[in-house]
Amino acid sequence: MKLIIGLGNHGFKYKKTRHNIGFMAIDYIQKNIGGFSKWKQNKKIMTEISKNSDRAIVLAKPQTFMNNSGKAAALLVSSYKFQVLNIFILHDDFDLPIGNFKLEKGKGSAGHKGVQSIVDSLGTNNFWRLRIGIRPKNLGTKSLERGLVPLLAKAEDFVLRKFTKEEKKIIDKTIPKAINALIEATIH
Repeated sequence: MKLIIGLGNHGFKYKKTRHNIGFMAIDYIQKNIGGFSKWKQNKKIMTEISKNSDRAIVLAKPQTFMNNSGKAAALLVSSYKFQVLNIFILHDDFDLPIGNFKLEKGKGSAGHKGVQSIVDSLGTNNFWRLRIGIRPKNLGTKSLERGLVPLLAKAEDFVLRKFTKEEKKIIDKTIPKAINALIEATIH
């Protein structure tokens, strides 16, 4: 059985923000890859769940806020008896330019507090991560290192902003590609 966790913040206020790209990606799976149930709130494990019994996949959206995602992940793992190697985390990544994504296993959190919360709660980083880029394309890493971009002085402020119309078009094309890569590489 596989567990796919989309990271984000619950509530309307955060719905279309960069930090919620994990929720956007997991919603794409639930809506477009047939056989998944409707989302159901499970307060006991602090998560919204959608299941596909035919494929033995559970989709999860923690309802704990991003930085406490590990609490829900640990409850999911213990409730369903998932093996860590069958866990896939979908999340935003400021290190990758918008339109890019990267699938990897067994890496550190790279400063992502939601991922670090999961690493801390599970006691390992030996799970899969689908990192989906949110950094504006015209913003190079050199600009950030020199502090030339005051708007992005705090990553926390940036990730809680909504995508521009142009960025949203890019994200709408990137999510299906990223999910297809995830399915081809790991789920089949």
